[in-house]
Amino acid sequence: MRLTVRRSPLVPRLLMHVSLSRGTVALVVSAALTALSACAKAKPNTGASPATDPRNNLKAGLFDAGEYTSNLKVVGKAVSPQGFLGQTNSDLAFTGNYVIQGNYNGPVVWDISNPSAPKLVVAYECPASQNDVSVYKNLMFMSAEAMNGRIDCKPGGVRETVSKERMRGVRIFDITNIREPKLVANVQTCRGSHTHTVLEDPKDKQNIYIYVSGSSGIRPGGELTECANTASADANSARLRIEIIKVPLADPAKSAVVGRANIFAGLNAPSSHGASEADKADIAAIKAKGAFMIMIPAMGQEMEVPSQFVKPVLDSVMKARGATVANAADSAAARPVIDANMKRLLTANGMMTPPTKGGAIHETSQCHDITVYPALGLAGGACEGHGLLLDISNPVAPVRLDAVADSNFAYWHSATFNNDGTKLLFSDEWGGGGSPKCRPLDKPEWGANAIFEVVNKKLVFKSYYKIPTYQTANENCVAHNGSLIPIPGRDVMVQSWYQGGISVFDWTDASNPKEIASFDRGPVDGTRMQMGGSWSVYWYNGSIVSSEIARGMDVAELVPSEFISQNEIDAAKTVKWDQLNAQGQPKIVWPPSFSLAKAFTDQLERKGCSASTVSALRSQISAAEKANGADRNTALAKAVTDAEGARSCDGAKVDMLKKSLQDLRALAM
Repeated sequence: MRLTVRRSPLVPRLLMHVSLSRGTVALVVSAALTALSACAKAKPNTGASPATDPRNNLKAGLFDAGEYTSNLKVVGKAVSPQGFLGQTNSDLAFTGNYVIQGNYNGPVVWDISNPSAPKLVVAYECPASQNDVSVYKNLMFMSAEAMNGRIDCKPGGVRETVSKERMRGVRIFDITNIREPKLVANVQTCRGSHTHTVLEDPKDKQNIYIYVSGSSGIRPGGELTECANTASADANSARLRIEIIKVPLADPAKSAVVGRANIFAGLNAPSSHGASEADKADIAAIKAKGAFMIMIPAMGQEMEVPSQFVKPVLDSVMKARGATVANAADSAAARPVIDANMKRLLTANGMMTPPTKGGAIHETSQCHDITVYPALGLAGGACEGHGLLLDISNPVAPVRLDAVADSNFAYWHSATFNNDGTKLLFSDEWGGGGSPKCRPLDKPEWGANAIFEVVNKKLVFKSYYKIPTYQTANENCVAHNGSLIPIPGRDVMVQSWYQGGISVFDWTDASNPKEIASFDRGPVDGTRMQMGGSWSVYWYNGSIVSSEIARGMDVAELVPSEFISQNEIDAAKTVKWDQLNAQGQPKIVWPPSFSLAKAFTDQLERKGCSASTVSALRSQISAAEKANGADRNTALAKAVTDAEGARSCDGAKVDMLKKSLQDLRALAM
């Protein structure tokens, strides 16, 4: 999420209409590195009409908003504790029966042993942003990027521009006793840590590695001596590099940055789509009211100047003539001062230089999120203006295999592989997460997901996916964080869309993704844009857990529908993890179960396979489940034979079913 301009502590929270984040800069200065003409022409397939979707125009409210669910049920809700309620809730990590929820005031731990009644375990004060969290065994990691983070976790921030008390990097906690987290290390990084990714190297059991995604400007040498803001060709430069932390498991206090990998060389910022018709209308309405505007050359458009930059100047001009109410003359006198102040601020943030013809002025030099898939030795890098495919077989020296860009994408935000690694989905956080981007005049290709197939270690575009609903101008809405749901034999994902709610969609057919379940609430405020909605939502051991920005946490479960059978849900629930970091994607393995065999049978029926074949399979599987010993083996063997009757319908699915039946036979022997 991008709530502020991360390169300066002076810039306020994201404006309602247009973001000042680097993600929004990419919105205007982005162009395709790879010629993806198909991306620009293809239309998203949502399988529904947004204009008639029942999620439109739900009742507003922070705690009492109208709700709509489709093919799932909300089983539990939790409200953030005092001191954390009203602060931004961020990302989630899971360990045992616990959910660790990031919050801008510090991590909050919930016990979800009973998903319908989450219990607060501890709320640990440690202010910073985004305070994204992850876990590894008895360790918890937390990102700090904002200027207010302190090395001692205390509130109050740091007043000095340069200070050794400031913490911008990754904090490491010992959570052996999860009720009493103990800070054991602060690893400072050159850009701070907006997000981070824990990488378990299958070849190295003594250490783990952390890829740091920092999206702020490079820190001054007086605060961190190794941070050189020099030309990117300089080997000592902190530009065009991600920072890699090595965590020795025997002594995490000795964790340190061990490498800065250049995965960006040769990537220039591509062009993009600019503002939507809805954004243009909003800007025109603001200007019509006489608001103070500023042109952002790097973005190629105007923005309203935040009130905290206007009011002090206007007040001083007004008071100089002994008045208590500003008039037109006061506004005219204030404008040059406000304009000069804003230009100085924007210059400091590198946003006053316009794009050049035929070239980009902003190098792609930062990732927002990197998702690693250690079992395959691959990673997907969502890196502002590009989506990257990386080889991570050597964790301290990742290698870029491919890079793609798309003029329909404004800010490549996060990545998710399908389970066999043959597809890679990227999300576009157009508008930075604090803006309404699901309005009728916002194109469905914008602020959506882009789905690619991985072919010979290259990314091949297939389609877009965006939620099939319209949200109001008072709801921040754009693609955000999600994870796979382990429905066997299919690629099914649950994803957050801020105040667009959560969406479960099937992208087994990469060219035709379709929504199959959803949960949405009305806006936090029906009169103005207020931050809220689902920051991230992940499947964990049968539960769908959503971090709600303004309220707390929601827990949901899938229910059977025409799209997902009870057998598929039961098979998914056989997958159990001890821990989960969604950005450290685990290989999903289904243990042998009758639910698994029944799920594949249901999928053959859904595919339109012969009714008689499906019926015979069900009879044999049911008989085997009720039998023991030799009778069970006989019924399973007959089911394996019967499965061949569906081969002409879906051979690959038949092979999955036969393997599940043979695994059950092996258990019985």
